[in-house]
Amino acid sequence: MSDQAKDERAPSEAEAAEANAERTEGGIDGDYEALVRLLKENEELKDRALRVAAEMENLRRRTARDVHDARTYAVANFARDMLSVSDNLRRALDAIPAEAKASGDAGFKALIEGVDLTERAMLSALERHGVKKLTPEGEKFDPNFHQAMFEIPNPEVPAGTVIQVVQPGYSIGERVLRPAMVGVAKGGPKIAAEAPVEPGPVNEQAEKDA
Repeated sequence: MSDQAKDERAPSEAEAAEANAERTEGGIDGDYEALVRLLKENEELKDRALRVAAEMENLRRRTARDVHDARTYAVANFARDMLSVSDNLRRALDAIPAEAKASGDAGFKALIEGVDLTERAMLSALERHGVKKLTPEGEKFDPNFHQAMFEIPNPEVPAGTVIQVVQPGYSIGERVLRPAMVGVAKGGPKIAAEAPVEPGPVNEQAEKDA
């Protein structure tokens, strides 16, 4: 075989070096593209994981709130019905004439005491389940908890003050089972603005009643 034929088949050193450089460059480019792709996939997975974690936290909070509401308000309808029974017991006691109460009859006196004890036991049981009695006499009228039945002219108290409770109301948790039926002062002075004071602990119940 001639030297010329060998030269035609075998690449020169320059060509070999160039080909090797091209392969090396191609390998580096391929590795870089793979790295970029992996980093992008990693960011997408991290973003997806964060969204899932946020959704799970929101679900946990909603579930906790639903459980709390279920525990707090599960007896609301039953408690509202029991208030009617309590009202009837109170009406029965109020309908007894003073003369009959003072008659001294032992049997009649025992009946009165039994009805009174029954009413108090019922209200006590409701209170243990979160039901609170609303007797807002002297407080500022709040349409969220009170129902105004009439207005009473009274210049001695600020207008809008509850000065008579016709029927007590009841609440459970932050909800009203039955608004208190009240008479409201009319024609009195406006409630004066209070002087600014240093900020202190927040009284959430006072803010609700205000």
